[in-house]
Amino acid sequence: MNRLVLSATLVQRAALRYTPAGLPALDLSLKHESEVSEDGQPRKVSMEMRAVAIGGVTRSLLALELGATGLYAGFLAGSRNGRGLRLHITSVEPAG
Repeated sequence: MNRLVLSATLVQRAALRYTPAGLPALDLSLKHESEVSEDGQPRKVSMEMRAVAIGGVTRSLLALELGATGLYAGFLAGSRNGRGLRLHITSVEPAG
């Protein structure tokens, strides 16, 4: 199963574009910071992740302001250029 749910902050959003099939698409950057337990020891985690949203979910993401936090859910896939992974967002729940 390939499913990721990430609590993150929206730090960057490119202009709305359209796929060759005519679907709306957004390229985003998300930042996550937390403290987790690894082998019984606390560890601070901080990372930035590239993401993309295609289709109806773009409406929700366009409504969010930069700096907004939320739960971003989707799946991981390789980037178009073959460098690294990218989160394909299928749903977002703004933090309230």
